[in-house]
Amino acid sequence: MSEAKEKLRIDKYLWAIRLFKTRSQAGDACDKGKIKWQGNNVKASKTVNLGEEYEVKTEARKWVIKITGLLEKRVAYPEAIKHYEDITPPEELDVVKFQPSAFNTGKRLSKVGRPTKRDRRDIEDFTTPEND
Repeated sequence: MSEAKEKLRIDKYLWAIRLFKTRSQAGDACDKGKIKWQGNNVKASKTVNLGEEYEVKTEARKWVIKITGLLEKRVAYPEAIKHYEDITPPEELDVVKFQPSAFNTGKRLSKVGRPTKRDRRDIEDFTTPEND
């Protein structure tokens, strides 16, 4: 395990432990008030310390994490989970339901709803008798 510097920003830490896919997403979450420490919103530049507990809202779910180790660089998931403890209460795991982005596009899901023109032509070709 690599030794981290004394000062580590919260946005960099959340990215390194793989709660966010990019560091800019972690920074945006801080700006939008989705990261809380002791009930207060956190800026992306806040320094993290061992033993602190944070509330983190991601797209997928709400986390309550306790920092058990500082991690400066992004590492593989099995290594990353050793640097925090998930202490999310069980009743909060069901509160946020993740819905895939395909449902929010506004586009018609395939094989659901009205047939397309192509589907209509195929149906007509199938149902009309051949006149030879």
